[in-house]
Amino acid sequence: MPLAISPALPALHTLREEENIITGGQSPATPLRVGIVNLMPLKEMTECDLLRHLSSTPLPVEIDLIDMATHRSLNTSASHIARFYTHFNPNRHYDGLIITGAPVEKIPFEQVDYWPELCAIMDQAKASVRSTLYICWGAFAGLYHHHGIDKHIISRKISGVFPHTLHQPLHPMLRGFDDIFYVPHSRYTTLSPDEVAAHPDLTLLTSSPQAGIHMLTSRGGREFFITGHSEYAPRTLDFEFHRDLAKGIEPDIPANYYRNDNPEEDIIVRWRSTASLLFSNWLHYFVNPGSPYAPQI
Repeated sequence: MPLAISPALPALHTLREEENIITGGQSPATPLRVGIVNLMPLKEMTECDLLRHLSSTPLPVEIDLIDMATHRSLNTSASHIARFYTHFNPNRHYDGLIITGAPVEKIPFEQVDYWPELCAIMDQAKASVRSTLYICWGAFAGLYHHHGIDKHIISRKISGVFPHTLHQPLHPMLRGFDDIFYVPHSRYTTLSPDEVAAHPDLTLLTSSPQAGIHMLTSRGGREFFITGHSEYAPRTLDFEFHRDLAKGIEPDIPANYYRNDNPEEDIIVRWRSTASLLFSNWLHYFVNPGSPYAPQI
């Protein structure tokens, strides 16, 4: 599909090499406008992961890359951010918004330096964005801010590709999902099932026996909270595993990821089709104003 974004963005070169159909500049039809609040440290990697899936449907999408005005990234060049990113503009309309994970999960939310700014973005999303996708730390942040549900820090990182089951198999967001599907996870936090179950505004869509709660929704699809990383490229968990090894963290080998759970062997990709469905369903049914499931603003 046409993807309206700066044609100079480095991620587009990778996607073209993968034979994704990408065009920069103006789309031939009125596009859906999607903002990506990219809180990840390696922003170019995250751009590629997300754009790969946002470009996989026939719907034209215009992308804004958004960073925090109150935070300076130490892992992405200032020139890249200055060239391709903008600060959040509350007067700019978005059909959809994605708020990514961030490497601050062990820090109390109020101690994150850009927390007030992020809260303002989440409040604006609640007021005016048709559907917002909160991913990993973004999901924990959204649940805490909107619904008062706090994260729980765990001693060992949940890392691997885990089987999940459906709790609402007829929900449009899960259309096409298998009864058992796989999703990568990489986090030190989890949610209390009892606290979530006690909240009347949240609907549990999917979960994993090993990784816990995976996907929640609220307000008729205005919000989706996803604790995993369906968007991850095949080698992202491998990169994180070896990064943690180099730091002396002694991480567990990511589960169900390497053949025979051996980092010296091949990676087995089990989540590619689920990731494609997830982003396609979100765009088609909840971001697209022409959908019969599109939330009312």
